[in-house]
Amino acid sequence: MNESRNFRDMAVPLGQKTIINFQEKFNRLKLRILMKQKHLVVVGGGAAGFFTAVNAAAMSPGLKVTILEKTGRVLSKVRVSGGGRCNVTHACFDITEMIRRYPRGSNFLKKAFHHFFTKDTIAWFEQRGVPLKTEPDGRMFPQSNSSETIVECLLRESSCFGVEISMNTEVKDISKNSEDGLFHISLANGSAQVADFVCIACGGFPKLSQFQWLQRLGHTIAEPVPSLFTFNMPGNSITALMGVSVEEARVKVTGTKLEEKGPLLITHWGLSGPVVLRLSAWGARVLAERNYSFDITVNWLPGYNEQSLRDAWNTIRLQHAGSIVGGRNSFGLPSRLWEYLLQQSNIPLQQRWDELQVKQQNGLIQQLTARQFSIKGKTTFKEEFVTAGGIQPVEIDVNTMQSKKHKGLFFAGEIMDVDGITGGFNFQHAWTSGWIAASGIAQYLQPREEH
Repeated sequence: MNESRNFRDMAVPLGQKTIINFQEKFNRLKLRILMKQKHLVVVGGGAAGFFTAVNAAAMSPGLKVTILEKTGRVLSKVRVSGGGRCNVTHACFDITEMIRRYPRGSNFLKKAFHHFFTKDTIAWFEQRGVPLKTEPDGRMFPQSNSSETIVECLLRESSCFGVEISMNTEVKDISKNSEDGLFHISLANGSAQVADFVCIACGGFPKLSQFQWLQRLGHTIAEPVPSLFTFNMPGNSITALMGVSVEEARVKVTGTKLEEKGPLLITHWGLSGPVVLRLSAWGARVLAERNYSFDITVNWLPGYNEQSLRDAWNTIRLQHAGSIVGGRNSFGLPSRLWEYLLQQSNIPLQQRWDELQVKQQNGLIQQLTARQFSIKGKTTFKEEFVTAGGIQPVEIDVNTMQSKKHKGLFFAGEIMDVDGITGGFNFQHAWTSGWIAASGIAQYLQPREEH
């Protein structure tokens, strides 16, 4: 990491650094003349791909680095994540605690995070003029509140270190030639690339058939299923409350151990918000097996369960006494939600608290602490879509991100069967694996300068 930082400083044309910058360019040119230039091809122009590319170029000055991006736009997920602010990482600085946010790959990351962790991510961006800030829930964003700050930083680094970017370039196949030891990369346009090193950082694929080109390299694929999706409830009356959110609710998937607590958002198609997204991540495979048809129970008051609210009910009722039920909500719920739950309990809004009948009270208690919904389908965010599945981590050297089957083949990011819940955890995996892959590639090329 220090080497990367020094090269970055050398690129700043201020005073004496101008001389250093010219010297550095001369050294790079000399390296390319004196040695057969090595070539790294990074497949994928997302967060993991760019982080691998710019760090590899910085750590290995004589290395040619090319990013192949199949679409016409790079860093798409970075641009849209966090509502256009980019949730760069999460303010968790304990590895044991951090890995609890990853439904798949936690043991792999427990080792990887010792090489590059959240503090390193924060330092990396701050050293390049992008300070981060922490929000109350632990999510970290650029102080600019704009994802373009992160995009521009990565593009600036790629330009500084001469990384080539080839867009609308889709990889169809990769093979390693036993005679020359090089990777031969077949492209969809009929052309080909040759590389000494390849890093696969193209993200996940929704279908197993899309992994065939990696299976041909001998790697085992964990079947992909969607993660981080919202719950659809077609025709349910609660969707009329779209836009209403609750700061904290507890949601449990019936018949499973899946249960989460957190902010919940009602949408025009069903339920969303961090609590639902976390449930979808932890339950990615279970819910896929059920074809996204299952029941959930929502507790709008996670400080209570059904019995404890029943025990406290008389005290709550006496506090409000002659007040009308529709006008006195002592639970802090949004008024529209409160009125909806009253209606579902057959309680007129103008009825007084001291006039509530036993049946009405029991119904309201159940609505508040154990409201059941039937889920029929899911909705995924196209740009922020996360896939559970991919290359089995056991086939990757966690200390270098190199394939255990092919020397010179590396992986970074979501292409591996590693994924986290929402909150900056997937980006942290991208930065970590990208940096380790860059370091692993640099190990092949060091030492490269004579002192």
